[in-house]
Amino acid sequence: MGYAVLNIFFFVFHTLFNITGWLFHKTRRVHLLTMLLTAASWFILGAWYGWGYCICTDWHWQVREAMGLQDRSRSYIHFLLLKLTGINFDPRLVENVTLYSFLVCLALSLWLNIRDRRKSRRNG
Repeated sequence: MGYAVLNIFFFVFHTLFNITGWLFHKTRRVHLLTMLLTAASWFILGAWYGWGYCICTDWHWQVREAMGLQDRSRSYIHFLLLKLTGINFDPRLVENVTLYSFLVCLALSLWLNIRDRRKSRRNG
């Protein structure tokens, strides 16, 4: 039971929140933090474990293995797309779209957090 909950948590938090967390005023600060932690994992830990290494992905793979699921893919997003659509997209394309989507979401999160902070100072 616990692994099933963790599996769903990782699907929702790890994927949906990183893509949409910037949209909602109440989640923007946490979203920015998670995006910065993701960047640190990809680019700092990635220096040792391979570019794009994500500790959340690693944990999710461990949860799925404990559930008896052996369905890893080279990339987490490639895995999600394969699970959701059944289509085996070109892994290079998936990596590029993932990187560009991440950069756009990070930029939006930074911009909106700065804007929100400036507004609160003016009104404060």
